[in-house]
Amino acid sequence: MATTAAVLFKVLYRFPVNRNFPRRPPRLGRIFATSPVYFVTFCTHKRQRFLAKDEVHTAFVLFAKRAEETFNVAVGRYVIMPDHVHLFVRGDYNFRLGPSIGALKQALAKAGMLSRAKGQVWQEGFFEHVLRSNESYSQKWNYVRENPVRAGLVKSVVDWPYQGEIVYINRA
Repeated sequence: MATTAAVLFKVLYRFPVNRNFPRRPPRLGRIFATSPVYFVTFCTHKRQRFLAKDEVHTAFVLFAKRAEETFNVAVGRYVIMPDHVHLFVRGDYNFRLGPSIGALKQALAKAGMLSRAKGQVWQEGFFEHVLRSNESYSQKWNYVRENPVRAGLVKSVVDWPYQGEIVYINRA
């Protein structure tokens, strides 16, 4: 008698699947005249609190500047919290978000002097949201920027040292 997992496998993989996906969903080219702006969030494993440090912040800024110069990727506004990061990013037509975030995670873990040998550093994957033309980049930024205040880390957003803007990204 077949196990439930075996039956599910047969049902899911009965039809051939095209694994040669384009680098970017084709519909984005029809929706956006320019490359879309992505709002990205990624977290540490089990919400470990190691990110809000000067070394990690410096590594983030250096990585973002290098990405701009080397790969034509613009990292706009960002907030680094103790256990997660929010950022806005835009790349050229060939931009692939997944590998970029993976490389950023590696750079931040190295700056925080963490390695997989000591255990899992990052929560798997990341959350990304394409900002649509009717969404307000400024409203989302203001909400994200308030994170340190809502978390009780500072009294005012201007007091949080681990935030900024690398490149101005025009949402229009």
